Amino acid sequence: MNCCRFTTPVLLLLVVGVSLSAETKVPPGQPDVVTTPRVLPPGHLPGDRRLGPLVDLNKHYFAFTPPDNLNAWTARAAELRRQMLVATGLWPMPTMTPAAAVVHGKIDRGDYTVEKVYLESFPGHFVTGNLYRPKNAARKRPGVLSPHGHFKNGRFYDCGPKQIRWELVEGRERFENAGRYPLQARCVQLARMGCVVFHYDMVGYADNIQLQHRPGVRDRMNSPHDWGYFSPQAELRLQNMMGLQTYNSLRALDWLCSLPDVDSERIGVTGASGGGTQTFVLAAIDPRPKVAVPAVMVSTAMQGGCSCENAPYLRIGTGNVELAALIAPRRLGLLAADDWTREIMTKGFPELQAIYKLFGRDDDVTARALVQFPHNYNYVSRAVMYRWLNKYFDLGFEEPIVEEDFKPLSRAEMTVWDDDHPRPPNGDGYERSLLRWITEDAEQQLALLAPNDEQSLDRYREVVGGAWDILIGRRAPEPKTVVADHQTDVDQGDWILSTLLLNQPTRGESVPIVLMQPKRWNRQVVIWIDKQGKQALFGSDGQPRAEAREMLHRGFAVIGVDLFGQGEFTDAGRPVERQRIHPGDKEKPFTQYAGFTFGYNQPLFCQRVHDVLAAVAFARDATFAPDVRDRPPPIWLVGLDGAGRWAIAAKAQAGPLVDKLVVDTGGFRFANVTSFDDPDFVPGSVKYLDLPGLLALCAPDPLYLLGEATIPPIVRQSYDAAGGTQHVQLLGASSAERHGIDVILNEVVVPAE
Repeated sequence: MNCCRFTTPVLLLLVVGVSLSAETKVPPGQPDVVTTPRVLPPGHLPGDRRLGPLVDLNKHYFAFTPPDNLNAWTARAAELRRQMLVATGLWPMPTMTPAAAVVHGKIDRGDYTVEKVYLESFPGHFVTGNLYRPKNAARKRPGVLSPHGHFKNGRFYDCGPKQIRWELVEGRERFENAGRYPLQARCVQLARMGCVVFHYDMVGYADNIQLQHRPGVRDRMNSPHDWGYFSPQAELRLQNMMGLQTYNSLRALDWLCSLPDVDSERIGVTGASGGGTQTFVLAAIDPRPKVAVPAVMVSTAMQGGCSCENAPYLRIGTGNVELAALIAPRRLGLLAADDWTREIMTKGFPELQAIYKLFGRDDDVTARALVQFPHNYNYVSRAVMYRWLNKYFDLGFEEPIVEEDFKPLSRAEMTVWDDDHPRPPNGDGYERSLLRWITEDAEQQLALLAPNDEQSLDRYREVVGGAWDILIGRRAPEPKTVVADHQTDVDQGDWILSTLLLNQPTRGESVPIVLMQPKRWNRQVVIWIDKQGKQALFGSDGQPRAEAREMLHRGFAVIGVDLFGQGEFTDAGRPVERQRIHPGDKEKPFTQYAGFTFGYNQPLFCQRVHDVLAAVAFARDATFAPDVRDRPPPIWLVGLDGAGRWAIAAKAQAGPLVDKLVVDTGGFRFANVTSFDDPDFVPGSVKYLDLPGLLALCAPDPLYLLGEATIPPIVRQSYDAAGGTQHVQLLGASSAERHGIDVILNEVVVPAE
């Protein structure tokens, strides 16, 4: 196939697609067969990677290729941090309320003390744990956060008398007490070494009893107005358990750094398994931890199997190794075992070394693979961590550091709740009230971003636009990265019908299009989006519809596109109705969590927008019209008949590359989406001001708007701030498609000679 170079300019029409394995149905009123020119032979599907299986946290290889210069990594790191914050619902950060920490029940163990702590992350929502302190400290000491993983009962973990015998015999542990209570063991030893250690609970573990850890999808908690975690409404606002847990860690860090005996310039974090995930996530998004030791979690294989370790968008295009690299140039130590981390020394650690080398800090990243042991944070692993913290915090202990025995705390000695400190409320009602507070706080923060001048508009674009950058996952591709592979040409008299594939080789994406090229070009380009794909331009007789003929007659070239899940992407040739999601296990509701799909795969809505952006890049590059390459043609982007929302998102991402936008919203709002497999389900879309929030990002370029009774306030404010209010026209509500066509055709144009 030859790359096309047209002598007559073109108009790009785009209709965006849906997921491929879902069932297709004939839309009401549509004929059983629509004769549309094909790009590929019957029975052939495009060679598009998106036709393959969904990315899975267990079955995918999460490779990391470091950039070769520090500037490139600095830019990538900033983007990744924003991605993490958006994914966890922390962009912007929730309003910080008083921690109101309560510390009580001190227990004296001679050379260290242990106290009970609870503090508020959100109002009325508590982080619980134990504070270990060295005795008689004469100066400020390093602080260490100690999150635990999925150990049974968490902070109260006891492996039991039988298991400890095996631990001792196999050399995993040195003392019975430390082996039975390994989570306590590391806190005690670090306190004895002079560190102040806060050992705090994961959500739903030990004393953190206000919410279940992973209750999963529950019908009773799925309401459009009063919802709980794991529901579509929660996900539309990026309210997820990983976000709550991450925010708890941030507030725990705030409190630890505020203690009078803690040196806030010497803060460490260490935990294993799920606690390892918390460790590298916290250290990646917050600069205060100077040392991080995530145990048995960072790898290019399995990324974390619990809903508390996953969130929509978190690992799209990335993985745990690259996320851990965000800690650079601060000190990072990795511990591996005979689990998914077993290959870290050859897959992951060399790439991390390359990042640290960019900073000239080669010695500040280290790893140790103790593959003689299964998944653990045992005595041998802990000994490695002690040596690293001793070195990095300059604790002055003679090495090797040998963990000593201790008297474990009983559950009664650890629990923070008692008669004088009663347990806080929990259950479904509490869960709903917490999410109401989080929702209202986010709404208030984003409402304050409504622009009223150029400076506030920049801030709006930074926060809301920055979030949509992550949600959509792409801006318009760079020039020359979209290649049109020419298939056929048929002369139709005053226009030429061509079939092509729009390819993005680096992304493995390939989209079939038909191009109707007028021989007299008016030097304007239109990208037309329709929910039915390229067949929307043709009648049942295979001839262009009246609207397409009219545009051709006025000199506009017209392209119809089958985007992912439309036309030639489907066996039946019709748009699919549902997007693919990982089905999970109905016996384990947490496995149906949306984050297991959208934490690794772009939502279908976004894939559609990606294809629109590819068409925009192709049009602006003007490879089809060599005589105007130095003067890119103006681009109209049109989305009518249920396709307006895709065009709006594409324009928001394409910015000035699209000159004019004609859309019918049909009153669509993401907030009305009620299921994860809805083709328009986009996690986070409601939080970031829904469809009007996207429309506001289109300012100040001309906008012709249908489907709305009035111009949404945020849109008017954005255009006012950009000085382009005159560029917003609210068109009539009747015959939206006719109105859209008239807007284009009424533009003053002069056909080319």
